[in-house]
Amino acid sequence: MKIKGVLAAFAVGTLVVACGPPQAANNQPQQTGNAGQPVGEMTGELKVWLFQEAANGPKETVVNEAKAEFEAAHQGVKVTVEYLPVDGRATRFNGAFNDKNSSPDVAEFGNTDLAGYTASNGFADLSAELNAWPDSKDLIPSVVDTAKVKGKTYGIPWYTGTRALYYRTDVFTELGLQPPKTLAELTETARKIRAAKPDLYGIAVGGKYIYAAFPYIWANGGDLAKQDGDKWSSTINSQQSRDGLRQFAELIKDDICPPSQCAQFTGTQSVAAFAGGKAGMTVGGDFNRKAVEAGAVKGKYAVVPLPGKESGKIAPAFAGGNLLGVFGASKKHTLALEFVKLLGGKKYQQKMYTAMGNLPTFKDTQEQVASADKFLEPFVRTAQSGTKFVPTTPAWTKIDAQSLIPTAIQQIATGGQTVEAATDAAATEMNKAFG
Repeated sequence: MKIKGVLAAFAVGTLVVACGPPQAANNQPQQTGNAGQPVGEMTGELKVWLFQEAANGPKETVVNEAKAEFEAAHQGVKVTVEYLPVDGRATRFNGAFNDKNSSPDVAEFGNTDLAGYTASNGFADLSAELNAWPDSKDLIPSVVDTAKVKGKTYGIPWYTGTRALYYRTDVFTELGLQPPKTLAELTETARKIRAAKPDLYGIAVGGKYIYAAFPYIWANGGDLAKQDGDKWSSTINSQQSRDGLRQFAELIKDDICPPSQCAQFTGTQSVAAFAGGKAGMTVGGDFNRKAVEAGAVKGKYAVVPLPGKESGKIAPAFAGGNLLGVFGASKKHTLALEFVKLLGGKKYQQKMYTAMGNLPTFKDTQEQVASADKFLEPFVRTAQSGTKFVPTTPAWTKIDAQSLIPTAIQQIATGGQTVEAATDAAATEMNKAFG
C-alpha cells in the first residue's frame, strides 16, 4: 500500500502500514442472484469503511460529494461512512470477518493486505461483474493484478503509487552530468557525485529500503518468489535476483552511500536525506512530492523513471495502493458494488487526485492528470510500463515482518556475507514462512 502527500512530511510508504492481516474465518456465503438481476437489498443503509488520513478534510469533501450523488440516484438509500485509523484496522476487520453483523458493505483496504483478507473469506469475488464494467478496460493491467488472488479480482484499485528517480538539477548541471539511462550508469553517476562532493551521498538509499531494491531484482529478470498451484517458493537466491541485489548493494558503499550510515536507511530516511540537501539522487514516490518541496532542494530537482538494465527500459516499480471492495457478508451486494464503481471510477479518482494527489489507476485518467502536471509524467510512464507486486499470500506479512530481505541486503552491502550466502539464508527462511 502507499502513503499520499497529506501524510507526515517524510512519509514514504503506502497508506496502510505493515501489520498482520486478520486471519479469522468468515463462513458467510457470498450472495448470489439470477443473471442480470440485482443481488441483495437495494434500499436502506449502506455502510462504508474508509481509512482516516492525517489530514482528512480533502478526502471527506470528495467522498461526501460521491455520497450525495449516489443517494440522489438511489431513492431510499442512506450511505454511512466511517473513517478507520489505519493502525487499528486489523482489529476492526478481524471483528467484521468474525461477525457479519458488524461488517460494512464497502471497505477501503491496502493491496498488501488482500491475500490475508481473502484467506479469511472476507471480500466478495467481483471478477465477472468488473469484467462486464465498460470502464474496466481502461484500468492499468499490472495495477489490476494487485487486486487479484488466484486469478480472482476482489476490488477496484482506487489509487496507486510508484517510485522514480529524483535528482538534483543544480548538482548535475555543475558537474556536467545527465540523468542515467541504465542502472549501471546510475551507479557510476552516483560515484561521480560522491567523488566531486564528498559532503553528499551519491544517491540516498538504504539496506531497509526494499521498495528501492525490488526494482533492481525485477530489472535483472529476478523475482521474490514463484507460485506453483497453491504453493509458493522463494526465488530470491536465483542468479537473476542475486544480480539485482548485488547491483543495488553497490550503492551502499563508501564511494556512494557509506554503509556505516546507509545500511540502516529506510525509505523515509532516504527521501529525507535528499529533501534535506544531503544527496545527489534518491528513489522516491509521487507521494513524496510535498516532503521534497518542503525541503532544502525545492526548485533544484527533477524526476525521471528509474532506468532499467538496458538503455530505453524502465525498471519495474512496486505498485503500492489501496482498493475498494465489497464485503462477502454484505446483504446489499449489487448496491455496494455500484457505490464502489462510482467512488472508484474515473470521475472521483480524478477528484481524489485534485484533493489529495492520489495517482489514478485508469490509463486515460492518469494521462489527463499528467498532461496538466508534468511532475507526474515519470510516475505515469513507470506505472504504464508495467509494475510488479509482492507474493499474494498471507505468508508475505510474516516474511516482511522478519525483515528477511533487508537483512540480506545489509549483509551483502557491509561484506558480512556473500550474496550467495545471504540470499540462500533468506530463501530458506522465506520457504519456512510459505510452508
